[in-house]
Amino acid sequence: MKFLTTTLAGLLASAALATAAAAECETTLRSSDTHPDGYPTVEGVKAMAEEVKEKTGGRICIEVFPSSQLGEEKDTIEQTQFGVIDMVRASFGTFNDIVPVTQLFSLPYLFRSEEHMHAVLDGPIGEEVSAKFAEHDLVALAYYDGGARSFYNSQKPIESIEDLEGMKFRVMQNDVFVDMMDALGANATPMPYGEVYSAIQTGVIDGAENNYPSYDSSGHAEVAKYFTLDQHLMVPEVVAISKLTWDKLSPEDQEIMREAARNSAELQRKLWAEQEAASEEKVVAAGAEIIKEIDKTPFIEAMAPVYEKYVTTPEDQDLVKRIQETE
Repeated sequence: MKFLTTTLAGLLASAALATAAAAECETTLRSSDTHPDGYPTVEGVKAMAEEVKEKTGGRICIEVFPSSQLGEEKDTIEQTQFGVIDMVRASFGTFNDIVPVTQLFSLPYLFRSEEHMHAVLDGPIGEEVSAKFAEHDLVALAYYDGGARSFYNSQKPIESIEDLEGMKFRVMQNDVFVDMMDALGANATPMPYGEVYSAIQTGVIDGAENNYPSYDSSGHAEVAKYFTLDQHLMVPEVVAISKLTWDKLSPEDQEIMREAARNSAELQRKLWAEQEAASEEKVVAAGAEIIKEIDKTPFIEAMAPVYEKYVTTPEDQDLVKRIQETE
Protein backbone atom coordinates (compact mmCIF):
# COMPACT_ATOMS: atom_id res chain seq x y z
CA MET A 1 0.00 0.00 0.00
CA LYS A 2 2.84 2.34 0.87
CA PHE A 3 4.41 1.63 -2.55
CA LEU A 4 1.11 2.39 -4.34
CA THR A 5 0.65 5.59 -2.37
CA THR A 6 4.17 6.75 -3.17
CA THR A 7 3.79 5.88 -6.85
CA LEU A 8 0.45 7.69 -7.10
CA ALA A 9 1.94 10.73 -5.40
CA GLY A 10 4.79 10.70 -7.90
CA LEU A 11 2.42 10.49 -10.85
CA LEU A 12 0.28 13.32 -9.51
CA ALA A 13 3.36 15.45 -8.95
CA SER A 14 4.55 14.79 -12.54
CA ALA A 15 1.12 15.66 -13.90
CA ALA A 16 1.08 18.86 -11.87
CA LEU A 17 4.50 19.86 -13.20
CA ALA A 18 3.42 19.13 -16.77
CA THR A 19 0.26 21.19 -16.30
CA ALA A 20 2.26 24.05 -14.78
CA ALA A 21 4.74 23.94 -17.66
CA ALA A 22 1.92 24.02 -20.21
CA ALA A 23 0.30 26.92 -18.37
CA GLU A 24 3.43 29.01 -18.90
CA CYS A 25 2.89 28.86 -22.66
CA GLU A 26 0.32 31.06 -24.35
CA THR A 27 0.26 28.64 -27.28
CA THR A 28 1.12 24.93 -27.21
CA LEU A 29 1.47 23.21 -30.57
CA ARG A 30 1.23 19.43 -30.89
CA SER A 31 3.67 17.76 -33.30
CA SER A 32 3.47 14.14 -34.45
CA ASP A 33 6.20 11.68 -35.45
CA THR A 34 5.99 7.94 -36.09
CA HIS A 35 9.61 7.32 -35.06
CA PRO A 36 10.63 6.58 -31.45
CA ASP A 37 12.06 9.02 -28.98
CA GLY A 38 15.74 9.64 -29.71
CA TYR A 39 15.41 9.11 -33.47
CA PRO A 40 17.03 11.92 -35.54
CA THR A 41 13.71 13.32 -36.80
CA VAL A 42 12.25 13.42 -33.30
CA GLU A 43 15.36 15.09 -31.91
CA GLY A 44 15.26 17.60 -34.76
CA VAL A 45 11.74 18.77 -33.93
CA LYS A 46 12.61 18.83 -30.22
CA ALA A 47 15.53 21.16 -31.01
CA MET A 48 13.16 23.35 -33.01
CA ALA A 49 10.80 23.42 -30.02
CA GLU A 50 13.58 24.55 -27.68
CA GLU A 51 14.62 27.38 -29.99
CA VAL A 52 11.04 28.56 -30.53
CA LYS A 53 10.34 28.57 -26.80
CA GLU A 54 13.53 30.50 -26.09
CA LYS A 55 13.03 33.10 -28.83
CA THR A 56 9.37 33.71 -27.92
CA GLY A 57 10.14 34.00 -24.22
CA GLY A 58 8.12 30.88 -23.51
CA ARG A 59 4.99 32.10 -25.29
CA ILE A 60 5.03 29.31 -27.88
CA CYS A 61 5.73 25.70 -26.93
CA ILE A 62 5.89 22.68 -29.23
CA GLU A 63 5.06 19.33 -27.65
CA VAL A 64 6.47 16.40 -29.65
CA PHE A 65 4.57 13.09 -29.68
CA PRO A 66 6.85 10.31 -31.00
CA SER A 67 6.17 6.60 -31.65
CA SER A 68 2.89 7.17 -33.55
CA GLN A 69 1.14 8.30 -30.36
CA LEU A 70 -1.16 10.52 -32.45
CA GLY A 71 -1.49 8.02 -35.31
CA GLU A 72 0.37 6.77 -38.38
CA GLU A 73 1.81 9.20 -40.93
CA LYS A 74 -1.11 9.30 -43.38
CA ASP A 75 -3.66 9.84 -40.61
CA THR A 76 -1.62 12.55 -38.90
CA ILE A 77 -1.06 14.40 -42.18
CA GLU A 78 -4.82 14.59 -42.70
CA GLN A 79 -5.34 15.71 -39.10
CA THR A 80 -2.72 18.43 -39.62
CA GLN A 81 -4.53 19.65 -42.73
CA PHE A 82 -7.68 20.08 -40.64
CA GLY A 83 -5.85 21.65 -37.71
CA VAL A 84 -6.62 18.80 -35.31
CA ILE A 85 -2.84 18.35 -34.98
CA ASP A 86 -0.65 21.43 -35.41
CA MET A 87 2.50 19.88 -36.89
CA VAL A 88 3.69 16.65 -38.48
CA ARG A 89 6.98 15.15 -39.54
CA ALA A 90 6.50 12.65 -42.36
CA SER A 91 8.16 11.18 -45.42
CA PHE A 92 7.55 12.67 -48.87
CA GLY A 93 6.33 9.21 -49.85
CA THR A 94 3.31 9.50 -47.55
CA PHE A 95 2.36 12.82 -49.15
CA ASN A 96 2.17 11.38 -52.69
CA ASP A 97 -1.64 11.28 -52.82
CA ILE A 98 -1.95 14.69 -51.13
CA VAL A 99 0.82 16.80 -52.69
CA PRO A 100 1.39 15.21 -56.14
CA VAL A 101 4.76 16.88 -56.78
CA THR A 102 6.26 14.73 -53.99
CA GLN A 103 5.85 11.68 -56.25
CA LEU A 104 8.78 12.85 -58.35
CA PHE A 105 11.08 12.52 -55.36
CA SER A 106 10.58 8.75 -55.42
CA LEU A 107 12.26 8.47 -58.82
CA PRO A 108 15.34 6.20 -58.77
CA TYR A 109 18.71 7.94 -58.95
CA LEU A 110 17.10 11.39 -58.98
CA PHE A 111 19.78 12.63 -56.58
CA ARG A 112 23.50 12.05 -57.05
CA SER A 113 24.18 12.16 -53.32
CA GLU A 114 22.64 13.27 -50.04
CA GLU A 115 24.52 16.57 -50.44
CA HIS A 116 22.85 17.03 -53.83
CA MET A 117 19.44 16.40 -52.26
CA HIS A 118 20.12 19.01 -49.58
CA ALA A 119 21.23 21.56 -52.18
CA VAL A 120 18.01 21.02 -54.15
CA LEU A 121 15.68 21.29 -51.16
CA ASP A 122 17.49 24.23 -49.56
CA GLY A 123 17.28 26.28 -52.77
CA PRO A 124 14.59 27.66 -55.12
CA ILE A 125 13.20 24.19 -55.90
CA GLY A 126 12.55 23.59 -52.21
CA GLU A 127 10.60 26.85 -52.09
CA GLU A 128 8.54 25.76 -55.11
CA VAL A 129 7.72 22.47 -53.43
CA SER A 130 6.75 24.33 -50.26
CA ALA A 131 4.28 26.38 -52.29
CA LYS A 132 2.66 23.15 -53.47
CA PHE A 133 2.18 22.10 -49.83
CA ALA A 134 0.45 25.43 -49.17
CA GLU A 135 -2.18 24.55 -51.80
CA HIS A 136 -3.21 21.69 -49.51
CA ASP A 137 -3.52 23.58 -46.21
CA LEU A 138 0.03 22.77 -45.11
CA VAL A 139 3.12 24.95 -44.66
CA ALA A 140 6.43 23.14 -45.19
CA LEU A 141 8.91 24.47 -42.65
CA ALA A 142 11.97 22.24 -43.10
CA TYR A 143 13.28 19.31 -45.11
CA TYR A 144 14.93 16.49 -43.17
CA ASP A 145 17.17 13.67 -44.39
CA GLY A 146 15.55 10.25 -44.70
CA GLY A 147 18.72 8.49 -45.82
CA ALA A 148 19.62 6.65 -49.01
CA ARG A 149 18.38 3.17 -49.94
CA SER A 150 20.84 0.69 -51.43
CA PHE A 151 20.87 -2.98 -52.44
CA TYR A 152 22.02 -5.83 -50.23
CA ASN A 153 21.98 -9.57 -50.87
CA SER A 154 23.14 -12.99 -49.71
CA GLN A 155 24.72 -14.22 -52.94
CA LYS A 156 27.56 -12.03 -54.21
CA PRO A 157 29.02 -8.54 -54.33
CA ILE A 158 27.08 -6.36 -56.78
CA GLU A 159 29.64 -4.24 -58.57
CA SER A 160 27.87 -3.62 -61.89
CA ILE A 161 24.40 -3.62 -63.37
CA GLU A 162 25.13 -7.00 -64.93
CA ASP A 163 25.46 -8.51 -61.45
CA LEU A 164 21.77 -7.79 -60.80
CA GLU A 165 20.58 -9.89 -63.74
CA GLY A 166 17.93 -12.39 -62.64
CA MET A 167 18.32 -11.73 -58.90
CA LYS A 168 15.23 -11.53 -56.68
CA PHE A 169 14.88 -8.47 -54.45
CA ARG A 170 12.20 -7.53 -51.97
CA VAL A 171 10.77 -4.08 -52.66
CA MET A 172 7.91 -2.09 -51.19
CA GLN A 173 4.53 -2.44 -52.91
CA ASN A 174 5.17 0.48 -55.23
CA ASP A 175 4.91 0.52 -59.03
CA VAL A 176 7.99 2.72 -59.40
CA PHE A 177 10.10 0.24 -57.40
CA VAL A 178 8.84 -2.72 -59.43
CA ASP A 179 9.59 -0.93 -62.70
CA MET A 180 13.02 0.08 -61.39
CA MET A 181 13.95 -3.53 -60.74
CA ASP A 182 12.67 -4.59 -64.17
CA ALA A 183 14.80 -1.89 -65.80
CA LEU A 184 17.86 -3.16 -63.90
CA GLY A 185 17.26 -6.72 -65.04
CA ALA A 186 16.31 -8.02 -61.59
CA ASN A 187 13.06 -9.46 -60.28
CA ALA A 188 10.97 -7.42 -57.87
CA THR A 189 9.27 -9.32 -55.05
CA PRO A 190 6.94 -7.12 -53.00
CA MET A 191 6.41 -8.46 -49.47
CA PRO A 192 5.87 -7.16 -45.92
CA TYR A 193 9.04 -5.87 -44.27
CA GLY A 194 8.73 -8.29 -41.37
CA GLU A 195 9.05 -11.30 -43.71
CA VAL A 196 12.30 -10.22 -45.36
CA TYR A 197 14.75 -11.81 -42.90
CA SER A 198 13.32 -15.34 -43.21
CA ALA A 199 12.79 -14.94 -46.97
CA ILE A 200 16.49 -14.19 -47.47
CA GLN A 201 17.51 -16.90 -45.02
CA THR A 202 15.47 -19.56 -46.84
CA GLY A 203 16.37 -18.38 -50.35
CA VAL A 204 12.90 -17.19 -51.33
CA ILE A 205 14.61 -13.92 -52.28
CA ASP A 206 18.26 -13.01 -52.76
CA GLY A 207 18.12 -9.68 -51.00
CA ALA A 208 16.38 -6.39 -50.39
CA GLU A 209 17.14 -2.67 -50.33
CA ASN A 210 17.20 -0.09 -47.57
CA ASN A 211 19.44 2.36 -45.71
CA TYR A 212 22.30 1.53 -43.33
CA PRO A 213 20.36 1.92 -40.05
CA SER A 214 17.52 -0.32 -41.27
CA TYR A 215 19.99 -2.89 -42.66
CA ASP A 216 21.54 -2.95 -39.20
CA SER A 217 18.49 -2.79 -36.90
CA SER A 218 16.49 -5.36 -38.89
CA GLY A 219 19.26 -7.94 -38.59
CA HIS A 220 19.31 -8.33 -42.38
CA ALA A 221 23.09 -7.95 -42.35
CA GLU A 222 23.22 -11.36 -40.67
CA VAL A 223 21.70 -13.12 -43.70
CA ALA A 224 22.69 -10.76 -46.54
CA LYS A 225 26.29 -9.67 -46.04
CA TYR A 226 26.86 -7.95 -49.40
CA PHE A 227 25.79 -4.30 -49.28
CA THR A 228 26.23 -2.20 -52.45
CA LEU A 229 26.14 1.54 -51.82
CA ASP A 230 24.34 2.54 -55.04
CA GLN A 231 21.95 4.95 -53.23
CA HIS A 232 19.18 4.45 -55.78
CA LEU A 233 16.54 6.22 -53.71
CA MET A 234 16.62 9.23 -51.39
CA VAL A 235 13.18 10.28 -50.23
CA PRO A 236 13.22 13.49 -48.15
CA GLU A 237 11.28 14.04 -44.95
CA VAL A 238 9.33 17.22 -44.25
CA VAL A 239 8.23 19.09 -41.13
CA ALA A 240 4.90 20.75 -41.92
CA ILE A 241 2.51 22.87 -39.93
CA SER A 242 -1.24 23.25 -40.40
CA LYS A 243 -2.09 26.42 -42.35
CA LEU A 244 -4.91 27.00 -39.87
CA THR A 245 -2.36 27.07 -37.05
CA TRP A 246 0.14 29.06 -39.10
CA ASP A 247 -2.31 31.83 -39.91
CA LYS A 248 -2.94 32.40 -36.20
CA LEU A 249 0.73 33.28 -35.63
CA SER A 250 2.05 36.83 -36.02
CA PRO A 251 4.53 37.47 -38.88
CA GLU A 252 7.28 37.80 -36.26
CA ASP A 253 6.45 34.42 -34.72
CA GLN A 254 6.19 32.85 -38.17
CA GLU A 255 9.75 33.97 -38.92
CA ILE A 256 10.94 32.56 -35.58
CA MET A 257 9.31 29.24 -36.48
CA ARG A 258 10.91 29.20 -39.95
CA GLU A 259 14.37 29.98 -38.64
CA ALA A 260 14.13 27.40 -35.87
CA ALA A 261 12.95 24.80 -38.40
CA ARG A 262 15.87 25.54 -40.72
CA ASN A 263 18.30 25.22 -37.83
CA SER A 264 16.68 21.97 -36.74
CA ALA A 265 17.22 20.55 -40.24
CA GLU A 266 20.96 21.09 -39.90
CA LEU A 267 20.96 19.21 -36.60
CA GLN A 268 18.75 16.40 -37.89
CA ARG A 269 20.98 15.82 -40.91
CA LYS A 270 24.04 15.71 -38.65
CA LEU A 271 22.35 13.21 -36.33
CA TRP A 272 21.28 11.08 -39.30
CA ALA A 273 24.82 11.04 -40.71
CA GLU A 274 26.12 9.95 -37.32
CA GLN A 275 23.53 7.18 -37.12
CA GLU A 276 24.45 5.96 -40.62
CA ALA A 277 28.14 5.92 -39.73
CA ALA A 278 27.49 4.02 -36.50
CA SER A 279 25.35 1.44 -38.32
CA GLU A 280 27.96 0.99 -41.05
CA GLU A 281 30.67 0.42 -38.46
CA LYS A 282 28.48 -2.11 -36.65
CA VAL A 283 27.58 -4.21 -39.71
CA VAL A 284 31.16 -4.20 -40.98
CA ALA A 285 32.36 -5.40 -37.59
CA ALA A 286 29.78 -8.21 -37.85
CA GLY A 287 31.15 -9.33 -41.22
CA ALA A 288 29.21 -7.36 -43.83
CA GLU A 289 31.05 -6.44 -47.03
CA ILE A 290 30.36 -2.90 -48.26
CA ILE A 291 30.82 -2.28 -51.99
CA LYS A 292 31.30 1.45 -52.52
CA GLU A 293 33.32 1.84 -55.70
CA ILE A 294 30.76 1.29 -58.46
CA ASP A 295 30.02 3.16 -61.67
CA LYS A 296 26.44 4.39 -61.29
CA THR A 297 26.18 5.61 -64.87
CA PRO A 298 24.76 2.35 -66.34
CA PHE A 299 22.26 2.15 -63.46
CA ILE A 300 21.11 5.72 -64.13
CA GLU A 301 20.92 5.21 -67.91
CA ALA A 302 18.77 2.12 -67.38
CA MET A 303 16.12 4.32 -65.74
CA ALA A 304 15.15 6.01 -69.03
CA PRO A 305 11.94 3.95 -69.49
CA VAL A 306 10.98 4.51 -65.84
CA TYR A 307 11.29 8.29 -66.21
CA GLU A 308 9.43 8.16 -69.52
CA LYS A 309 6.55 6.37 -67.81
CA TYR A 310 6.26 8.54 -64.71
CA VAL A 311 7.51 11.99 -65.76
CA THR A 312 4.86 12.81 -68.33
CA THR A 313 3.97 16.50 -68.12
CA PRO A 314 6.15 19.39 -69.34
CA GLU A 315 6.05 20.84 -65.81
CA ASP A 316 7.35 17.62 -64.24
CA GLN A 317 9.97 17.17 -66.96
CA ASP A 318 11.24 20.69 -66.34
CA LEU A 319 11.40 20.14 -62.58
CA VAL A 320 13.33 16.87 -62.94
CA LYS A 321 15.74 18.54 -65.36
CA ARG A 322 16.38 21.41 -62.94
CA ILE A 323 16.88 18.98 -60.04
CA GLN A 324 19.45 17.03 -62.04
CA GLU A 325 21.25 20.23 -63.07
CA THR A 326 21.48 21.61 -59.51
CA GLU A 327 25.06 21.73 -58.28
